[in-house]
Amino acid sequence: MAESLTLKTLAAAVTGQAAAFRSVTRLQPVGGEGQKVFPATFAGGVYATEQRVISLQDGADGKAAERLVECVLLDSVQSQANRAEEALKLAIEDGKIQLPLIVVDFSAANAQFRTPIPALTSLDVPHRLADAILRDSLLADGKTRFSRSEYARRWGRSTAWDATAIYELCPTALVFGMWGSPDKPGGLGAKFERAYVSEIVAVDVQAVEKRSGFRIDPLGANKQVLLKQKEDGGFEVGAKGGKLRPSELNHGNILFDSPNGGVRFRYAEQTTVVSLGALRKLRFPAAGKDSAVRNHAARTVLAALGLCAGVLATERSLSLRSRCQLWPDGPRTWQLLDRPGAEPATFELDGAAAAALLAETVGAAKDAGVSWDTKPIILKPAPEVVDLVRQSQELAAKEKGEEASAEKADAAGQ
Repeated sequence: MAESLTLKTLAAAVTGQAAAFRSVTRLQPVGGEGQKVFPATFAGGVYATEQRVISLQDGADGKAAERLVECVLLDSVQSQANRAEEALKLAIEDGKIQLPLIVVDFSAANAQFRTPIPALTSLDVPHRLADAILRDSLLADGKTRFSRSEYARRWGRSTAWDATAIYELCPTALVFGMWGSPDKPGGLGAKFERAYVSEIVAVDVQAVEKRSGFRIDPLGANKQVLLKQKEDGGFEVGAKGGKLRPSELNHGNILFDSPNGGVRFRYAEQTTVVSLGALRKLRFPAAGKDSAVRNHAARTVLAALGLCAGVLATERSLSLRSRCQLWPDGPRTWQLLDRPGAEPATFELDGAAAAALLAETVGAAKDAGVSWDTKPIILKPAPEVVDLVRQSQELAAKEKGEEASAEKADAAGQ
């Protein structure tokens, strides 16, 4: 029977020899077993597939037999991490949890944009604390670049042996991983491995070879009527120099034919791991002095943060994309991989309990001398970032998606 996870148990796992917390949940389409879903596509518009050996009770005698089956990736490690970060952000907005945040406020710049940009936080940007959007933003004084600030000076010197500054500014970077520096983000500088790893894979897959369709235009636009694009976004009909078919501007009947027709599967499986081994590599000294008490307390907070992220992400939704929404076969539980050969202890953890556990670990860490400030650090985009966004949007508006329109027209054969 599953137990409730307490701070005492979590702290003992972190300070002991336990390898990880693991959650393995079987899923089915919300439409029911055997319904078709659409996996993620990668370079070249293909699915990520592999073969795995699984044990199935297919025989008439009821005995399990091993089979080599086709599997397909429904949601990658990177995508799962992004969904977990989004769930944490929503929990902050709802007042369920508190975390340090760095926020780039675009409100003053949005008047210059065709499409407004919302405030972006350290939970939104691709490279987390090392992202170029943060690097190229200014502090509240409007002069100091974040990459030249005292914040950046401190975290830029961070390593696994001294991760205190990152813990204080962006602890999620220590949970989901980060590689970068204040000056050159994305692949240079300090490297922190992922402690949170999650993915969703469909098992024993039958791929639907292709899908075809036909979009009927209620206006009945004829492909022989040629159009000319105008700079204001409109078009002229029958104008001199008009060369565009209606389908190139998304008018007219459009055929589509895709080699990716979705998949059906025996079951999908979401596997989430919060690695305590990865967290034990991190140290959190103060004033250059290492402390086992501080290290254990901060690692326990990060373990609770990883668990909270996984729980909140699952509770928020398993709607991965259009026509790919999943539903668990049963309640989600977590196993503690403590001692090799021993039966793992099993724990239940819902969003409310996970948030409460996180808050409790943060309080205990503060008592141990390691803490963070949950008042957001507000930045503004530098003028060159504003100009980059403005010109990019203007160019996109002018081009009007000509390449995409041409592809649609080719697919339609018009």
